[in-house]
Amino acid sequence: MAISKSASQPPTLRADAMRRRVIEAAERLLRKGSAEFSMRELAAEAGVSFATPFNQFGSKVAIMHALSAQRIAAMAERFDEAKPEGDAADRVLVAVEFAAAVMLAEPQVNRAIIGTLGAPGGEPGQVYARSRALWTQALGDGNGLNPELIDLARSVLPDQLAVAFRGVLSFWTAGEVSDAELAARTRTAAAASLLGFVDGKRRVAMLALLSEIGD
Repeated sequence: MAISKSASQPPTLRADAMRRRVIEAAERLLRKGSAEFSMRELAAEAGVSFATPFNQFGSKVAIMHALSAQRIAAMAERFDEAKPEGDAADRVLVAVEFAAAVMLAEPQVNRAIIGTLGAPGGEPGQVYARSRALWTQALGDGNGLNPELIDLARSVLPDQLAVAFRGVLSFWTAGEVSDAELAARTRTAAAASLLGFVDGKRRVAMLALLSEIGD
């Protein structure tokens, strides 16, 4: 009797493949404008049994968290591949640029994902922790920040940047920040967070970025 390729795979690989299948189906539905899709519709789109999305993720909210995790991973990957030069403030601004670009790659899909992250259901996600890790990566050793404040900056700035970026995305999701404005809004949000930890020419540069929105 012939053994199917999927049946011959180890259980972990089969589960990973099934999760990818469900995730990709969710993305297709979101691209079609079906943000309110049901788990039954998702299962049909993925070509799996009705129980499979529940078995693999537990809930629709968990699927959206998995999609969000993919986006944050893409942001971190772009940053890592670019290996941006400059000081900590420069790196944060580059990371913000990449993060906004990831969101703008598929605005309709990503608005739908962000819009569901605050919905109740199941276990809390890891969006905040993953976002904080991205900004920790960008800050690095904090070079270029006020030497007296580097330890404090490395402790609190990842949190503040995560909150600031999510705040801008919330207004973008609601349609109050346009696609054309998103990059500038996220950049100025980062500049405002950095302002208290830089001095001299770097402070002047941060103030100049803030004036982009003020003008």
